[in-house]
Formats: sequence, structure tokens, C-alpha cells
Amino acid sequence: MTQSAEALQQQIARGAAQLNIELSAGQLQLLSDYLQLLIKWNKAYNLTAIREPERMVPLHLLDSLAVHPYVQEAQNIIDVGTGPGLPGMVLAIMNPHKTFTLLDSNGKKTRFLFQARTALGLDNVTIVNDRVEAYHPANPFDMIVSRAFASLADMTHWCQHLRAPQGCFLAMKGQYPADEIAAIEQHFRVAASWPLQVPGVDAERHLLQLLPVTSNA
Repeated sequence: MTQSAEALQQQIARGAAQLNIELSAGQLQLLSDYLQLLIKWNKAYNLTAIREPERMVPLHLLDSLAVHPYVQEAQNIIDVGTGPGLPGMVLAIMNPHKTFTLLDSNGKKTRFLFQARTALGLDNVTIVNDRVEAYHPANPFDMIVSRAFASLADMTHWCQHLRAPQGCFLAMKGQYPADEIAAIEQHFRVAASWPLQVPGVDAERHLLQLLPVTSNA
């Protein structure tokens, strides 16, 4: 491992500890390997606007890792608009016994994801290159996760057909989106809301769990 790769791995480990998330040696290695793949591919394919590896750790990896405690009740999870696998690839590394579908319409990004899944040996990941409204899975999902994908109104509208009867939406947002919540209140309610403190990120982060207003879950 090069010195820079080792320093980035230590940065991931420190951040996870600050999030009170325990990483096994294997998980830390996989997260580090995923980051190295993202750095390598980003130089050629522009997968993310963040170029500096030391900024990718907090803004991508730790930001995604912060969601890990909140997906534990779900088994079959889809990450819509996953981009280069955020948060889906990170969550799949952390939860090898859960199944993850990573969906994005950008072919460059899904090609990277196919390569990353193979290189990392993640058998619990399915990659889908499609528009969300055109994707009709055989089995609906317990949880639909999105990170900076769309407004809550668009997310719930475009992804409604992906949700199992007892399934929920999990939306990663910056500032608390009061206006977006008001726009969907006739159809969806905020079942839970968590402010997230992401190490190294000097900005607000909120995680919202949404359920249909008719749901008693």
C-alpha cells in the first residue's frame, strides 16, 4: 500500500470511529479499495466533481457511512441515482448479508460500478443502468435510498412503483427540507428525521424516513 493510500485508509478509520461505527479489518480494506478505484476511474471518466482524495473521504465515504445504522431494519434495498455507488456501494460493503440494487442512468457510472463490484467481490450487489421510471423489478424493495437524487416530490413520485407495501423511503438531504416536506404532506409523512454529524463535513446533513400517510408502520 502506498503512503497516500495508507493515509486515506487511516482517515476512513478515524472518521468511522467518530461516527461510532465499528469497522472490521476486511470492511476497512474494502472501503479503502473502493476509494482507490474511484480515484483511478475519476481521472479518466469524471465520475465526481470532487477530485481530491482527502476530500472524497468525508464528502463521499463518511457521508455514506453515516447512513449505515439507519438501514438495519431493511433487507432488500435500492439506491436510486447511485452515481459512482454512493451510498449504495459503501452500505453493501458494510452489510454483506443484505441485498443492494444500485441504479443509475449514466452508463459511465454503471460501468465503473460493474468493475468495482467485480474487483471487490461484492456478491450482494446488482447494478442497473436504467432510468428509475423505466425499471420494474421482479420484487419491490423494503427501502429506497437516495442521496442528492431529486426533490422529495420527484423521488416519491418516480420511485413509488419500487416500494414494497411496508417499504419506506430514506432520503439524504443537506439542510432540513421543510418546503419539500410540505409539498408531499398529502401523500407522505416524515416517520423519522435524524440530523447527521459527518466528520470533516462543515455543512448540515439530515436523513429522512418517509412513509405513505396511510401507513401505520
